[in-house]
Amino acid sequence: MTRVVEHFRATHDPGVVVLPTGSGKSLVIAELARLARGRVLVLAHVRELVEQNHAKYEAYGLEADIFSAGLGRKQAARQVVFGSVQSVVRNLEAFDDSATAFSLLVIDECHRVSLDENSSYRRVIDALKRCNPSLKILGLTATPYRLGQGFVYHRHHHGMVRGDEDCFFRDCVFEQPLRLMVKQGYLAEPRRVDAAVARYDFSRLAPGAGGRYQEAELDQVVAGNRATPAIVAEVVTAAAERRGVMLFAATVAHAEEVLGLLPSGEAALITGATPSEERQAHIAAFKAQRLKYLVNVSVLTTGFDAPHVDLIAILRPTESVGLYQQMIGRGLRLAEGKQDCLILDYAGNPWDLYAPEVGSPRPASDTEPVQVPCPACEHANLFWGRRDGELVIEHFGRRCQGLVEDDDGRRRQCDFRYRFKECKECGTENDIAARRCHGCQAMLVDADDKLREALKLRDAMVLRVTGMQLEATHNGRGLPRLKVTYHDEDGETLSEWFALESAAQRGAFAAVFLRRHLRAPGSDWWPGSPTEVVAERRRLKAPDFVIGRKVGRYWQVRDKLFEYEGRYRTAAAAEAVHGLP
Repeated sequence: MTRVVEHFRATHDPGVVVLPTGSGKSLVIAELARLARGRVLVLAHVRELVEQNHAKYEAYGLEADIFSAGLGRKQAARQVVFGSVQSVVRNLEAFDDSATAFSLLVIDECHRVSLDENSSYRRVIDALKRCNPSLKILGLTATPYRLGQGFVYHRHHHGMVRGDEDCFFRDCVFEQPLRLMVKQGYLAEPRRVDAAVARYDFSRLAPGAGGRYQEAELDQVVAGNRATPAIVAEVVTAAAERRGVMLFAATVAHAEEVLGLLPSGEAALITGATPSEERQAHIAAFKAQRLKYLVNVSVLTTGFDAPHVDLIAILRPTESVGLYQQMIGRGLRLAEGKQDCLILDYAGNPWDLYAPEVGSPRPASDTEPVQVPCPACEHANLFWGRRDGELVIEHFGRRCQGLVEDDDGRRRQCDFRYRFKECKECGTENDIAARRCHGCQAMLVDADDKLREALKLRDAMVLRVTGMQLEATHNGRGLPRLKVTYHDEDGETLSEWFALESAAQRGAFAAVFLRRHLRAPGSDWWPGSPTEVVAERRRLKAPDFVIGRKVGRYWQVRDKLFEYEGRYRTAAAAEAVHGLP
């Protein structure tokens, strides 16, 4: 509570509190509402959470209103109101009164707040701010990341940048790690066990444009799959000494098949189409332990509280670590006689329950979170990357996530960029996707424009690079040199040479070559000779394009384009097509 109060005394910026599933968010919300001096609106996206949060508040002996059509109540007169975002956004006129304006908005499961200004949450926020421009906004969540966006907040109280500058929530003011909660005995230990039988193979599937798997493609994997009977049989065997089992199926058809294989009279199925009364009856029977198995399809990942659950069976791929944590979180609450929660994953999900998602989408299935120190501020960044043993051989970070203080004591993000686009006017390093220089505001030269202009010149050469060759050689005077040769798919080549004999030469090589060619830019690697560079060629990457200009009888490399995304085809995308379009 202290961190929240201190944050809002210093700023009106929206803040986030991160608490693991089962750690008592409802109690925290109740205490915040109790302590608040002005009016408080607590929003959630499902009626179960609205009801649960309201009940915890009234357990203090206090009274509050409920504004939720699903719960059959639309009251908003008391100091504290618990509402569903769907009901509130449809009735904004009931909250549009400056005389009774809210001073605090609390959003449960705040990772659902979109960047889209026309989304339900944002429309409610805008309406409340019209009545009170000083509205304080606090979000609570166990999973502070959003599919396709990454972290939902910009700065973390430990002194790092997590999400983009345009995140709606500015600061994570407090975070309680899941591992610590388990270690201290406040949550049940999630015990993941490798399945003994065959798993489903979802490896060929890729999420759609919205970042989610398509039901038709999932059905192609699970429908009538010969592994299903064995999988369900193993779950039943593992559940012999367990009290409550939740199974997460891939599709409705898959869930129906799974239900048919479970012990008769001991299982129920809930989907998005299950009628409300039937749904509530199944949930009540499961919580009362009259049912042992509860099968569902993407509907019981939040707002569901059954502490006796001690086995989670995952029979579907998960799009993000957030969804994975939400599913497993159903089994982490403590209950009398409960020692742990058994996790059986039959879909080969790669997520580490304890590891947070890196702030950008995972670039490839073989990448993992890697720690990359900043050479400027020494902040230990966490990026997606690859290792070769203990060595970080590649990472995909763009800019240091560290927060540094300026001379006035204000915190700002460290300026060091691992990948950048340099402004030709002032030399400022900009984000690789920037269109305008943040230093001098000049328009940055587009990569396609560079290629187009070079192709027009008679004394210019554009190589679509298929490979980069490194050679430790000697010049005409017998001095050691590093020769770098770029090859294109038509047999053309361009070369450049580097000397590494003196400290100045090695510094120049690091600045003009290593900084752009390192697969893990920012690495503390200072090769002292051409031979050392060649020996460690695995640490270097080739550009997508090289532009050369003819000077006298020779060609000189003038520009190189890395991580190119534009209308011209790269060699990596080539099959049998030749020539620039």
